[in-house]
Amino acid sequence: MSTIAPSHRIRRISIIGGFLDGATFDLADGLNCFIGARGTGKSTALELVRFALDSLPGREHHPAERKRIETLVERNLAGGRVEITIETRDGLSYIISRSAGEDPIVLTADRQPTDLTFKSGGVFRADIYSQNEVETIADRTTSQLLLIDNFELERIAEIEGRLDHVCSSLKGNASQILPLQTRINALTEELGTLVSVEERLQKFAGAGGQDSDVINRAHALKSMRDREQRMITAASQGLQELATEISKLNGRLGQQAAGLRDSEVARSPNAAMIQDVLTQVSQCGAEVDRLLLDARQQIASVVNQLANASNRLMASHKQQEMEFRSLIEKHQQAQGEAAERVQLERRRNELLAKSRQRQQHLTELEALQACRSNLLQRLSELWDERFGVRTSVAQRINAHLAPSIRVKIYQQGHLDRYQKLLEDALKGAKIKHGMVAQKLAKHIWPGELVSILQRRDAAALMEKAELNFEQAEKAMTALSSPAVLFELETVELPDLPCIELKDGDTYKDSQSLSTGQKCTVILPLLLLDSDNPLLVDQPEDNLDNRFIFEAVVDSIRKVKTRRQMIFVTHNPNIPVLGDAERVFVLDSNGASARKANEGSVEQCKMDIVTLLEGGEDAFKARKCRYAF
Repeated sequence: MSTIAPSHRIRRISIIGGFLDGATFDLADGLNCFIGARGTGKSTALELVRFALDSLPGREHHPAERKRIETLVERNLAGGRVEITIETRDGLSYIISRSAGEDPIVLTADRQPTDLTFKSGGVFRADIYSQNEVETIADRTTSQLLLIDNFELERIAEIEGRLDHVCSSLKGNASQILPLQTRINALTEELGTLVSVEERLQKFAGAGGQDSDVINRAHALKSMRDREQRMITAASQGLQELATEISKLNGRLGQQAAGLRDSEVARSPNAAMIQDVLTQVSQCGAEVDRLLLDARQQIASVVNQLANASNRLMASHKQQEMEFRSLIEKHQQAQGEAAERVQLERRRNELLAKSRQRQQHLTELEALQACRSNLLQRLSELWDERFGVRTSVAQRINAHLAPSIRVKIYQQGHLDRYQKLLEDALKGAKIKHGMVAQKLAKHIWPGELVSILQRRDAAALMEKAELNFEQAEKAMTALSSPAVLFELETVELPDLPCIELKDGDTYKDSQSLSTGQKCTVILPLLLLDSDNPLLVDQPEDNLDNRFIFEAVVDSIRKVKTRRQMIFVTHNPNIPVLGDAERVFVLDSNGASARKANEGSVEQCKMDIVTLLEGGEDAFKARKCRYAF
């Protein structure tokens, strides 16, 4: 048996229950092949590995394929379970056990449960491809990008994690900016009346005759008393509102612990542990309630102090108010104007308070916008970093497969998300929103579009996106809301892969190739060096035997010394010429399947001849016909 370099390996597949009940497959390093007539469970075995490793196709990009595999697993596992014994490249062994409808359980080699999960692929990963999935990759740029990312999965996952954090921070930042801008706009509109109020007060101040200074000072002091009372009232209201919010939290944890109690669970084998958890929650709730009570009492004490201060202030204000009235009563003109002037001064004080509030909001907004600018810069840097990793992968692939296969990556070359965002925002603008969105996406990058919209530069829209005046104006109006601008700032333009096959003197994109050519261009990528086991269901589909012999078998023989491979196949060239270390022969009676034989190519020779060559007589007849 050959020994491969340190890499991830699947050591055993065990199936308990269902169609393959009792089947156990001890896998070798290098090449493993599953053979058998159709309907004997070969594909099922492969998909059960994928299921156990929780590496089914994503719901977002491949919902139909995921559903197909889930249905196959549920139907063939029939309430049973599958166990996969794996060995990481670091030499650590684990058993993954999973039943249909349940999450995987990761056990140590001596079957002790762990808290590990392999879903992220950081500890262990296998590259698994269903029948015809190789062809599908050639048609889908999203699948091609995932294939390229697999070569640097840990680095890509780490960058994606940082991207998720930045994007989450940007969403939180937008959720703070939007209501703040709304409040600022409302305050700005209301403060538009401040100038007229101050102008009217100025007229009163300049019309007091020879006693104007005394009267103006008296009104200024009265206005100051109003401002003082507003300040102490606002402080007291703020504290009382906070006390109300704190009161809402009182008893919440205790109620939660009470709601979690379950009389049946209390009699379970784990009842003691559950009771400990509930006790901890209850004790935490009691302590939190005590702290909340302390906070409310502290607030109540300060509110009482403010009430006393307010009473003292009111007493002082009353004395000062009597002096004010006495002064005003001595001046007939001032007495007639006093009521209106007092109302104006109160309105001015109210507006000045809102002006201070607006300034505070502007300071907060400036800090949030500075933070957003830094986050957007970080977002761009991470996109660049990820593109750099993908570019290096493409270069490595080209070094191995050129000139027959060529891979290129276009940064931010996929415009679908961007165009969809524009289409949605332009609906209702009374223009051909699909056509306008397509022009904008094609000719103007999101960042540049945001800058144009913020400048209200309709001429730039007309020139760059080839829009007419009406289209530009209506697009400007529809796209200029803060919410849309924030989305445009952060919309991702995914990198666009291009995998090409050399056909004569020209290169053709994989999407334009024939079915056989699509497999011809993708399969060699799958067979490149990797730490991950490679599992493919019928890699020979749509390929001619010459390509299998000249390219596929040759790649298998080179790579299997460094990488474990597990193939379901109906082509004898793969196990025989690939010199498979282990062949598994499956048989079925229709109701259940079984492992009929296993071993080396030599040990399974007659099964290979019967199942893959058409039988000994057919094989001899071809030999005679070809005169070999």
